[in-house]
Amino acid sequence: MDISSAKYVSVTTFRKNGTAVPTPVWIVRMPDGRVGFTTDADAGKVKRVRNNPAVSLRPCDMKGKVADGAAEVTGKAEVVTGAGYDEVWGAVRKKYGIIAKAMGAWESLMGTIKRKKKVGTALLITLD
Repeated sequence: MDISSAKYVSVTTFRKNGTAVPTPVWIVRMPDGRVGFTTDADAGKVKRVRNNPAVSLRPCDMKGKVADGAAEVTGKAEVVTGAGYDEVWGAVRKKYGIIAKAMGAWESLMGTIKRKKKVGTALLITLD
């Protein structure tokens, strides 16, 4: 199964106590075979991945609802910034087009309003 062909994926990260936390995200395949998505640097999933890199992914709808019997893939995630983020963001813009560009503009505007410099952050996942 090519999980990156899905429009939305429920990525499940794990709290220190083992509790699973699913979150719907966009997903892209990277040239090296990994998959990835962008996120906020202070998002809970970033903190959870830093504590436990194990993740699972299943196709879902935009609200995170996973269809009965949806295939699951697992892997190990790593947090990337800088050039790694730029590569993932480029792939997201290519796959999701104008919607991604509009979201990027919105995030930039909100960062300006809040006077908060956004640190481009992505998660890259090496599938098992």
